[in-house]
Amino acid sequence: MAMSASSSSRALLRRIGGALLRRSFSASASAGSDSAAAAAGYHVAGGPSYMRGAVFWEPGRPLTLEEFQMPRPKAGELLIKTKACGVCHSDLHVMKGEIPFSSPCVVGHEITGEVVDHGTHTPIEIVNRFPIGSHVVGAFIMPCGNCFYCVKGQEDLCESFFAYNRAKGTLYDGETRLFLRSNGKPVYMYSMGGLAEYCVVPANALAVLPHSLPYTESAILGCAVFTAYGALRHAAEMRAGDSVAVIGVGGVGSSCLQIAKAFGASEVIAVDVLDEKLQNARTLGATHTVNAAKEDAVERIKEITGGRGVDVAVEALGKALTFAQCTKSVRDGGKAVMIGLAATNVVGEVDITRLVRRQVKIIGSYGARARQDLPQIVKLAESGAFNLQNTISRKCKFEEANDAYEDLNQGKIVGRAVVEIME
Repeated sequence: MAMSASSSSRALLRRIGGALLRRSFSASASAGSDSAAAAAGYHVAGGPSYMRGAVFWEPGRPLTLEEFQMPRPKAGELLIKTKACGVCHSDLHVMKGEIPFSSPCVVGHEITGEVVDHGTHTPIEIVNRFPIGSHVVGAFIMPCGNCFYCVKGQEDLCESFFAYNRAKGTLYDGETRLFLRSNGKPVYMYSMGGLAEYCVVPANALAVLPHSLPYTESAILGCAVFTAYGALRHAAEMRAGDSVAVIGVGGVGSSCLQIAKAFGASEVIAVDVLDEKLQNARTLGATHTVNAAKEDAVERIKEITGGRGVDVAVEALGKALTFAQCTKSVRDGGKAVMIGLAATNVVGEVDITRLVRRQVKIIGSYGARARQDLPQIVKLAESGAFNLQNTISRKCKFEEANDAYEDLNQGKIVGRAVVEIME
């Protein structure tokens, strides 16, 4: 039987669509190889044409140091010679397979370093703000500056950051800046892929680091302190005189203690299960400590606050148990702020009737707003209101990064560990 005109048209469209799809796939693959080829010929003036980076391959497999072509910045991006990179639980979640992320990838997302190059066609105002040789600190949320949320000033919800970097491991043109030196294959980026000798960072995620602040200790400003600042400044809208409880006082939690103190909290209650961490919390501004392994944390918090509960409670672990403790620790009308990332599908429970009747507010907070907040965070550190020295409990060499993450996984790091990368 002869084919009808409409059937013939559909068949033709299918053939055309298939050809276009094949051509699109071919073009995409070609673009990837073109990017690798372009990166292969790039090097810093008078400097090396390749670098080392710590690669995560798959859960259960240790990080390995690999050689990369020198990452090449594009318009609006800067190449940073990495001086230090913090060791964070967010990286550990990826490395354990608890949070999905593209692999192989370079982890590490709180860095300090020196500006060594600007991407071609980078606006002159960015070049002037971050001239070659500038000391900088980078925030882990790298706002695009143009999406719906960035335009509204909510850079911590940047659509491009979540759609490209967190979903695909790339920057905002859909491409990574990392290619292996041996074969040119792409490696993805967790934020800027900071656990490497050089990294490419969008200018919107950077702030100038005064020479009075050290590279190593200041690395935590871009995540641990950045997250704490966002939780208390924006999510909790904390005011002087508020009482604050922090549940989980590791790297980020201990930063929350200091931010709460800097903002004028009347009481700062540190909750953890390790006496060593609680002892350290006292040096960082905690007025009270609670060992949740030895006593009921919620009852003790209420006892300290005259039976009422705190104005603000912050959960910094990402566990169902501590989620519940956080919601139960706040007073009527109080705010429970969740900043701890959990493994995929972990669910927290809450008493709905109390939530409704007593106007308890449960707020998620992922970070802060790089362009607005990072300069303010640097000023806090520069003024001495934030004690960087006491927050860092370990410094290690680049070659020891894997051991640092293993110790973090085993709860052996009291505050924050920092990897020192380049002299």
